[in-house]
Amino acid sequence: MTSTLSNHWLAKRRPYWDRLAELILLTDQRGLRQLSRAELEELALLYRQTAADLSVLRQDATARTYAEHVNQLLARAHHIIYSRRTTSLASLFQFLRDEYPAIVQRQWRFVLASVLITLAWGALGAAVTRARPEFMRHFLGPAMIATMERHQMWTDSIVSVKPMESSRIMTNNLTVSFVTFGGGMLFGLGTLYLLYVNGMMLGVIGEACRQYGMAVSLWSFVAPHGALELPAILLAGAAGLRLGYGMLFPGALRWKDSVALGGADASRLISGVIPMLVVAGVLEGFFSPSHAPVALKFAVGGLLFTLLMLWLTRRAKADAAEASAGD
Repeated sequence: MTSTLSNHWLAKRRPYWDRLAELILLTDQRGLRQLSRAELEELALLYRQTAADLSVLRQDATARTYAEHVNQLLARAHHIIYSRRTTSLASLFQFLRDEYPAIVQRQWRFVLASVLITLAWGALGAAVTRARPEFMRHFLGPAMIATMERHQMWTDSIVSVKPMESSRIMTNNLTVSFVTFGGGMLFGLGTLYLLYVNGMMLGVIGEACRQYGMAVSLWSFVAPHGALELPAILLAGAAGLRLGYGMLFPGALRWKDSVALGGADASRLISGVIPMLVVAGVLEGFFSPSHAPVALKFAVGGLLFTLLMLWLTRRAKADAAEASAGD
């Protein structure tokens, strides 16, 4: 913002940002319970006003420095205001409908990085397996290779114990996702390693099944639940990368504040993964290993993935988008 009018607007708005920073610092020192009623009301009002200011700042590329500063203030204020918010089904639905897509869109760089890293390792795993078929024997182990040699899917055992297996699958998927996210605490290295493992596993298994003439069996099994499970793991990877980035690149922030901001962003990003994995676990336990027509399985997978993309890319309300500020 370089015009006289813009400079006047900045000079007019800056005291309000400074006051919001004062209230945040006061909360850090004394705790939210120690604020007076007037201070609490002022904090909420300044939060909403500053969120509107951020929308204005983001429309001008030359105001990026101000936008980053205000964005960081909003992220810290959001954590204070909403950390004690009671959770209900209505608020959870509203969060998933309005806030979560905005959270994903704000962290798109980390989502894209998670996708590209996984795809790169998957492509490498498939290429190595194609060039040296013996590699898959070392990577997958003799038991899985034996089932492929019999042209038998290793998932057939799920059919006979559906309820128990569905519960185990949900637990396992949630564990994998949260471990992938938690790997960000190792400066992102743990997340990178798990993305490597997931990518290589997909690439090697995919190419191995192709070589044994089981590609359709594999992908028709993966399609229904994988439409949600794989994106969920990628989002968990993005959350871990965001956390690691905050630890490695604090920028103008104190390292502690950068880690706190990265952790807050990453936690919001991972939170929406849970319902996706619950639905995926039910599908993987009951529908994916069933003898339903292959075309139906691919249709279900395609429909779920389409709905997922429509949800994650929907334009959220402005207030919800700003409420999830922090990139």
